[in-house]
Amino acid sequence: MKKLYDLAVKTGEYTNAAGETKGRYVNVGAVMQKDDGGKMIFLERTFNPAGVPNPDNRSNIIVSMFPPKAKDAPAESAPTQGDDDIPF
Repeated sequence: MKKLYDLAVKTGEYTNAAGETKGRYVNVGAVMQKDDGGKMIFLERTFNPAGVPNPDNRSNIIVSMFPPKAKDAPAESAPTQGDDDIPF
């Protein structure tokens, strides 16, 4: 199997040292591709969508997909938690 995407939900915001508002995300799973080309979603067993902030009182949540980071990427280029571009 091959990981195609990490799945993440926005759980809040914070202000960084430069005064910019950034999103805080939690990784909730992954989209995987099977050897036969089929796709599957793996969700963290402990993920509870009812716990995601809902200021607009919507009946659904947004789950974002991000390309997975390379495992051999240098540590200095790895994003920190809460980074808007890639959340983990």
